[in-house]
Amino acid sequence: MDDHSAVAEGGRPFPHRQLTEKIIKGFYEVYNRLGRGFLEKLYERAMAIELEEAGLGVETQAPATVVYKGHVIGEFALDLVVEDKVVVELKSVRTLTEEHAAQLINYLTATKYELGLLLNFGDKPEIRRILCTREYKQH
Repeated sequence: MDDHSAVAEGGRPFPHRQLTEKIIKGFYEVYNRLGRGFLEKLYERAMAIELEEAGLGVETQAPATVVYKGHVIGEFALDLVVEDKVVVELKSVRTLTEEHAAQLINYLTATKYELGLLLNFGDKPEIRRILCTREYKQH
């Protein structure tokens, strides 16, 4: 999937395109102001400010659980959830890897959310949109 693809596999458009564009715009604003090299937590705080100033509802460190056969087996926190529609996973690494994408896919699989953005404040700004549909989750 390329950085700015607005089309999912199979030619279907990504949901919440206008919302994700606002999030991406906020990402570039934060990246241009802060650059690279800070801890993820600082980017998380800056992104929350930027998105709230854009009029978006943002929850930071949103709690989530992993359920296996009806049993809660673990808990984790989502970096950002925007408008209760998009999970935003922030990274501050040299470059994104498949492991980073897998982490977001797992978060989407374990929650009600279908769309995620993986944003990296690395050597260069990187963006990946990840769609995990209900149909995929049922397999």
